[in-house]
This record gives sequence, structure tokens and C-alpha cells, in this order.
Amino acid sequence: MRKFWPKNRIGWAIVIIWLFHVSAIIGILAGHFEWFIEKTPLNLVISLFLFFWVYPVNTFAKVLTFCIFFFGGIVAEALGVNFGLLFGDYVYGENLGPKLYGIPYLIGALWALLTFACAGTAELLVKSRVARVLLATVLMVGLDFFMEHSAHQMDFWTFEGNLASLENYVSWFFLSLIFQMILQIKKVKGNRILCVHLYSAQLVFFLLFYLLPIHSGS
Repeated sequence: MRKFWPKNRIGWAIVIIWLFHVSAIIGILAGHFEWFIEKTPLNLVISLFLFFWVYPVNTFAKVLTFCIFFFGGIVAEALGVNFGLLFGDYVYGENLGPKLYGIPYLIGALWALLTFACAGTAELLVKSRVARVLLATVLMVGLDFFMEHSAHQMDFWTFEGNLASLENYVSWFFLSLIFQMILQIKKVKGNRILCVHLYSAQLVFFLLFYLLPIHSGS
């Protein structure tokens, strides 16, 4: 039986990532919507820990770029929530954890994680640096498209009319593009397999609930 157990930290990280996401999918489909969605902050924190542990974030360049994406994401979201700039008119709900000026702290971490995860995924698919930047940007915007479908039902964030505008996706594209260019300029590298699984788990989760209706039981 031992051959079926992960042999290193990468293997364990992949198992944990999928365990949490698949468990949430099964739990939500089984009717335990509120219980699993309320655990979203825990899921993000665990993903963040695994990313720092396995990627790993162990150099000044990696720490600096992570901080740029974290605070850059927070500032962009603050402009959106408080002034209606960049993304349109929307507010954050209660299922992404504690907030500052209406912005969950974990949103900054999510921006950073997605930037690194999409970059690592793109590196496995294309060789050109320009192509990597463009593909990673498209991967980020694509995930956002599926996230927007169920975000208001999960009480993550809610746009006016429960529908994200074209402005949201355009801003996501250009902000993601800037972040991806920074990664390429700084030549930051890490574990690409982890990046693929971090991105894929998020994509599978939100794609599934894009295709299937959510029953919150409320």
C-alpha cells in the first residue's frame, strides 16, 4: 500500500489541494452548501501555505513579486469597491473572511496565487516569453469568467444586477497582463506542476458550478 502514498512534499501538496476542492464539490452537490462555502477562507489559507512551502517562496525576488501582486490586487479592488473604478459596481460578501475598507485580506493572496499559478501553467505549454505572458493572462481572465457566474450565490462578491460587465473583464485582462509581465521581467521560477494543480483545481470547481445550478438550501 505504501506505493500509493505521496513520496515528497509536491505529492502531498497535490493530494491536499484536490482533497479540499473535491470534498467541497461533493459536499455542495450533496446539499451542504453553506457549511462548505463558509470554509473558503480555510481553503485559501491552506493553498497559500502549500504554495509558499512547495513553489517555494524562498528568495527576495519571489517575496517581492508576491507582495507586489498582493498589494496591487488589494489596491485595485479597493478602487473598485469604494469608487466604482476598474471593475464596475460591486461589493464583497462574508465568505472570504475579514475585510479592510470592504476588501477581504485574502483577495490579495488570491491575486498573487493566481498570477503565479497561471504563469507556471503557461510555462509548461509554450516556450516564448511573450506567448507565456499572453496565455497566462488569458488563463486568469478565463477563470474569472467562471468565478463570476456563482460568486454572488456563494456570497464572495456581488455586482449590481448580479452580472459582471465588460469593464470587469477588460480590467482583469490588463491588470493580469501587467502582473505577468512583472514575473517575466523578474525571471521568477518555481514548481510548475504545483502551479498546474492550483489552477486546475480552481478551474474545475468554478467550471462545474458554471455548468450546474447551485442549491443553497436557503
